[in-house]
Amino acid sequence: MIDNRIYQIGLTMINGVGDILARQLLQTCGDAEAVFTETQHVLEKIPGFGSATAAAVKRPEVLLQAEKELAFIEKNQLTCYFLTDENYPKRLKECSDAPVLLYFKGGADLNASRIISIVGTRHATEYGRAMTDELVHTLSLSIPNLLIVSGLAYGIDVCAHRAALKANLPTVGVLAHGLDRIYPPSHRSVAVDMLDRGGLLTEFRSGTEPDKPNFVRRNRIVAGMADATVVIESAEKGGSLITADLAFSYGRDVYAFPGRVNDLHSKGCNALIRQNKAGLITSASDLISALCWDIKETASSLPVQTELFFGEDERTAPVITVLRERGEMHIDQLAVALNLPVRELSSLLFELEMNGLIRTLPGNIYRLA
Repeated sequence: MIDNRIYQIGLTMINGVGDILARQLLQTCGDAEAVFTETQHVLEKIPGFGSATAAAVKRPEVLLQAEKELAFIEKNQLTCYFLTDENYPKRLKECSDAPVLLYFKGGADLNASRIISIVGTRHATEYGRAMTDELVHTLSLSIPNLLIVSGLAYGIDVCAHRAALKANLPTVGVLAHGLDRIYPPSHRSVAVDMLDRGGLLTEFRSGTEPDKPNFVRRNRIVAGMADATVVIESAEKGGSLITADLAFSYGRDVYAFPGRVNDLHSKGCNALIRQNKAGLITSASDLISALCWDIKETASSLPVQTELFFGEDERTAPVITVLRERGEMHIDQLAVALNLPVRELSSLLFELEMNGLIRTLPGNIYRLA
């Protein structure tokens, strides 16, 4: 019997099939194995497909390459997270362009109750490094299980990882290449230290070089993994601003530390704040307050709900549960999170709103009442 992971890996190796088209294939065929067992004639009729792409599915070398990748995974004790798996990062799954498959090495919980991404310039100043250290240290005192996500790059990224390690917080580095290497090589020791409680995460299979476009692609994972993205320092252009824009487009919170108006490494942060894409913060307490994280209460002290809300039943309960966990969400994000057609979800949302359990905000955004 063929390991199902071979089909899942193979799905990412088909020429012409990206993450969005792969999602459509999964919705049409049911699972990764069905994609490869379906007839070429049927595949050609799938919207967005075509004869060339359908023929690419049937090439035997696709699954042969997938078998080799699986051997690498098992040899190096990696974990694969496929889009339909229950343990796939739930926040990332809500993003329409989330990777179909992730490769992970480490011990972190990628569905931790609280996750933030910290990004910034590769040319960090003393001010930026100090702000990163102070932010992570202070957060660790209030939220000991907070997961810190960044990109293991020069500057603010690696500073965030080091600060997390020093504060004994789990930290995950999102890579722009395969797990057969570390880039930059000078950060190898940090990466190794991260593997115990944190880890290394990538969508790229072994052998993938750290090419420039890959860094842009990995930014959506950094943004989508977290409850909020914090920009410490940034010039007018750079990867951290791309990450912030992606987080903003996903409906996630974005925060930035302001800087002097004539400081080149703060112009990006100041612009995010001026454009209302990021909230202004100057400390960890600002961030905790903005995210409405009540650090005084723990899971053991919170009241246990023994009955459903009035008007909530088995059909609508999942909607309430997701909104309670995530706060405000766009209807498209809700549909992905609940794996429901938008038409069916709209009916449930209308029912819940009529019962006074949720509120509709401008732009098809929903939250608990």
